[in-house]
Amino acid sequence: MTGGFPGAESINSNLAQAAAEAGIAMGVGSERAAILKGQFPRSYSVVADHAVPLKFANIGAPQIIRQAPDERVVTIEEARAAMELIHADVLAVHLNFLQEMVQPEGDRHARGCLAEIGGLARALPVLAKETGAGISRSVAERLKERGVRAFDVSGTGGTSFAAVEHHRAVAQGAEREARVGKTFWDWGIPSPVSVRELVPLGLPVIASGGVRSGLDVARAIALGANAAGTAGGILKAASESLEATRKEIAQLIHELRVAMFLTGSRTVAELQKAPYVVTGETRWWLSPR
Repeated sequence: MTGGFPGAESINSNLAQAAAEAGIAMGVGSERAAILKGQFPRSYSVVADHAVPLKFANIGAPQIIRQAPDERVVTIEEARAAMELIHADVLAVHLNFLQEMVQPEGDRHARGCLAEIGGLARALPVLAKETGAGISRSVAERLKERGVRAFDVSGTGGTSFAAVEHHRAVAQGAEREARVGKTFWDWGIPSPVSVRELVPLGLPVIASGGVRSGLDVARAIALGANAAGTAGGILKAASESLEATRKEIAQLIHELRVAMFLTGSRTVAELQKAPYVVTGETRWWLSPR
């Protein structure tokens, strides 16, 4: 979830050690800084020092297509290097084009992106990951056709990177981008809706975006997700200390177990079949048109 700056080594070390101890997966942030620029590689490679059972490397979709004539792109070799840097099992390719549109310096060329993702997916185990806007079924179907093996929906409900970049654009005096960020502040598909859209495709689905508690994890699994991902709370804890990270993970796991106990679910597979009630905006989204 992070990397590429001086303080990230300590954060990722705390995350990796705590994840290894708890037996849960971990992903790093975009490895562009290390792979294309050689910046702070240790902020990522520290993850390889710990026995995390499932590790996700991370590159951005905008970086696999050429944005300018003299600009480097992430090729299959660089993508493989991103995986090797942290001894990753899976390569996450994040789809952050909304964020790029709001960034004054954003990478905005997208033509050919699907084909390049397909090229990576033929050579490496690729997961497609959104960054706060969710993934629709039609997009997921096209990604599946190109060999993508799993999805991380990262829908609305969590951090809005359009909002984050709006504030950066304001600080830089980039009026046009600041207004775009404000206009598209809440753009996207809610995480629960994206999960329900993608489950029928038969590939693993990670629910993320607004997952803040073990109960949120349970809700995601009941909707059909295979796993859930969280960033905000655990990142704050990892910025403090290893002990704070352990405590936060333990709390999430305990809350998930409480939810499983209260629904009579002995396993995650049973929780996936637990009855649930859909209310509010999610119900409207999922209602037949």
